[in-house]
Amino acid sequence: MKKYSIFISALILSMILSVSCRKGLLDQVPTVNPSSATFWKTETDATNALYGLYAAVRPCFDRDYYFDGQAEYFRCRGISATLNNFRLGDAYQSNNTSNMFAPTGYGSYFDKMYQYLFGAVDRANYVIDNVTKMQASNSQMASSRILQTIQGESRLLRALAYFKLICMWGDVPYYTLSPNTNADVAMLPRTSIGKVKDSILADLTYAFNNLPAKVTDFGRSSKVAALALRGKVQLYWGSWNKYGWPELDGFTPSASEATAAFTAAAADLKSVANDYGLTLYMNGDPGQIDSLGKADILPNYYTLFTPKANNNPEMLLVFTHGGTGTNQGEELMRDFAGRSHEGSQCWVTPRYELADRYQSVTTGDFATPLIPMNPTVPASGNVARTTPGSAVNPNSYRDRDYRMKATIQWDYEVSIGSASLVSTGYVPFIYKTWAGNVTINGVSYITYNTDGCNSGFVFRKFVRNYAGQGRSDGDFAWPVIRLADVYLMYAEASNEVSGPQADAVDLVNKVRHRGNLPPLAATKTDTYQNFFNAIEQERIVELIGEGQRSFDLRRWRAIERVWGPPGSAGLWRIDTWGAQQTRYFQNTSDLEYHQDYIFKIPQSERDKNPNLTQNIPWR
Repeated sequence: MKKYSIFISALILSMILSVSCRKGLLDQVPTVNPSSATFWKTETDATNALYGLYAAVRPCFDRDYYFDGQAEYFRCRGISATLNNFRLGDAYQSNNTSNMFAPTGYGSYFDKMYQYLFGAVDRANYVIDNVTKMQASNSQMASSRILQTIQGESRLLRALAYFKLICMWGDVPYYTLSPNTNADVAMLPRTSIGKVKDSILADLTYAFNNLPAKVTDFGRSSKVAALALRGKVQLYWGSWNKYGWPELDGFTPSASEATAAFTAAAADLKSVANDYGLTLYMNGDPGQIDSLGKADILPNYYTLFTPKANNNPEMLLVFTHGGTGTNQGEELMRDFAGRSHEGSQCWVTPRYELADRYQSVTTGDFATPLIPMNPTVPASGNVARTTPGSAVNPNSYRDRDYRMKATIQWDYEVSIGSASLVSTGYVPFIYKTWAGNVTINGVSYITYNTDGCNSGFVFRKFVRNYAGQGRSDGDFAWPVIRLADVYLMYAEASNEVSGPQADAVDLVNKVRHRGNLPPLAATKTDTYQNFFNAIEQERIVELIGEGQRSFDLRRWRAIERVWGPPGSAGLWRIDTWGAQQTRYFQNTSDLEYHQDYIFKIPQSERDKNPNLTQNIPWR
């Protein structure tokens, strides 16, 4: 029953921590908090409040896959219509959704995320403040291990919210009080990113010192989660100081700061990797893979993103979901699957260009790029389906990284369809053949109905291969940080300090092994740049759809590297038939590039608080 305690606390959340996240920073004061005369008396009270805090922070993080649409391999054509839905709230919503999660033009659309994150901060402050009062009330409370743990988790969650705030907006108001009136926070100016970063690290150090190495209640945070997040914060601080952040007024990059931050990040991340007995899911074994066009046996990487893998050692920091009947299910099916799967909407799809990132299990290097071909030209012979290397020839996908079959579907790959919670059997994906009758090897099927796709690929990752749950009733625990990411972050941080290190190469190879790839060739690890390229490659295929790529591109200042410089012709995204779908960054101005590196402070907040300055590109 413990695994459901966070969901049972939903009512407690609404009673104890009722803060409207649709209001601005000035209005984040709890309005119906119970009196301290009746609440905040027992460890159970504090624990229930903590569960409410988790439920409040979760909507700011558990759909971060949308952010991958701001990068080059993931298309987000829209987002789930969950406005006023208690499960998820509307932190990812905008009054103008046309470009929110496109590769450019997104920086001014995140007012609600800003407000929800400060709502999370306020709720964390509220719990921290009241638990502190409990600890001060008597000696028994002062020595309570339960209260110490709650303080650690609350500070971790506050740090997590502030980390996302500085990743998007740079300098933000920083406060740790639980305000009694709006006047307490109404005129707060922005605090420099360096000071906020220091406060985040202090919270995470406190959390590390006060949290258990392992947790007994699924979904709660441990010492390892704090250490991993602290390493990630230091890694980002190193990146900002190495590459600069000219869009952030007053920020002066420092090579010495970068080195110190990378060194600290490497130490924390190495400790996570080595000191707690953690392993990748199923010990990093790739598992078995079915033949082309079948999906009875899927690699372990696929299972990692299903509820079967909940509470496994790889998932270091997660937000849990209640599943059917809790009104707190996740929306992964609705977003990643199509109509053949409980009427899902296919809001996100792989871009065509992702397929060429998956390497050969034989050579361990990139295969010859796929050839986009229209299978209806010529109509006779259908040569596109049989041409070697053709993007619509299923045989072109043979002997690739196992994570490819676990992540995407190409023509004639199958998945389990369902309707009204009952399986409809396998549905084959055939691009532009939506809900059509097709016979394959003498068996009749109705093809995957998913016209939300415009690349020739759809996702398998996050799409359940069983019936029985609706599109919004999932119980998968969304990973904010997992061990494979820690391995890759450690490799990156140590490479920044000392170049390729043997233990870092070994960790990258462990991540590669889950795709059944051979170890990196010596030429991939002989220089800083070659090893960086290998790490970036693994981050792309390992973390696709987990909300990491767009933040990587910004912290590395790599948008121009990926899309071309300002004023260039830009790049087309195409499909498997060779059709041009969308061109990005065509004749894009230098100003718009700058706007893509930092987000706009919401004007609604500045209207309320004249002390809030605006980021440089948005003035």
